[in-house]
Amino acid sequence: MANLKEVRNRIASVNSTQQITKAMKMVSAAKLRRATDAIVQLRPYASKLKDLLANLSASLEDGASPYLQEREPVRVLVVVVTSNRGLAGAFNTNAIKAANNLINEKYSAQMKAGNVSIVAIGKKGHDFYTRRKFNVVGNHNDLYLDLNFANASKVTEEIMQGFVNGQYDRVELVYNHFRNAAVQFLITEQLLPVPKAEKEEKPAKEAFATKKEATLESQVDYILEPSKEEIVEQLIPKNIKIQLYRAVLDSNASEHGARMTAMDKATENAGELLKALKLSYNQARQAAITTELTEIVSGAAALSGA
Repeated sequence: MANLKEVRNRIASVNSTQQITKAMKMVSAAKLRRATDAIVQLRPYASKLKDLLANLSASLEDGASPYLQEREPVRVLVVVVTSNRGLAGAFNTNAIKAANNLINEKYSAQMKAGNVSIVAIGKKGHDFYTRRKFNVVGNHNDLYLDLNFANASKVTEEIMQGFVNGQYDRVELVYNHFRNAAVQFLITEQLLPVPKAEKEEKPAKEAFATKKEATLESQVDYILEPSKEEIVEQLIPKNIKIQLYRAVLDSNASEHGARMTAMDKATENAGELLKALKLSYNQARQAAITTELTEIVSGAAALSGA
């Protein structure tokens, strides 16, 4: 009977856990819908603005904007975007691992010299790097409490000011890019100085372009007023803020997608465990009934023999 009671308690516990994971999946699905709408609306604008400024910046000198200045990366800042909560599978672990790989592979010398700083957006990343005695700059865990462009811009302005003042020579950004609820992949990109578009040399076989291709290629030229320099000066700071805001929105949508997937998998696993426990319970119950019947029959036989 003790075994039956133990199995019954485990069934009740697993059943309760399954109900919780189902509820968490539904909550994440609702949040994912809102987060997806936000990133889908911003992504085309952010991508077009980034491409436009990359093309324009390629024809400007480094001194045209303080955010275009290429310097030897002696001091590096890595912006790691994670979440404030767990129960999202390997979402946070993968982002932290990607940031660590970036530091170890690309900035190992700066790390040994103590010239690598971390801006962790999200409690999980902040706690990880704080425990390991990294130089964590600021605490931005409350950004997710009211995620909007104005609040994200405050974080970006601190980073931009640090770059202009020479506190950082390069700023790298690590975050999860949202594709759909089941697929998120990690992105590592340079935030500062603003990357310029690289001119690709065409192979000889592409030297003779068709008239249609030449027409399409010429459409990337822009007519700018009042001047290219003045427009770039105004748009570059805005573009930097937009890119960081896009990364946070991407990560936010990825978090809810990863949590919804994790809770769905947890619900399935709980269901499989319930089946196994119910089978064990029925087997234990059947064994108990058989034992009781055997004892009754044996007792009756003993009395009749007496």
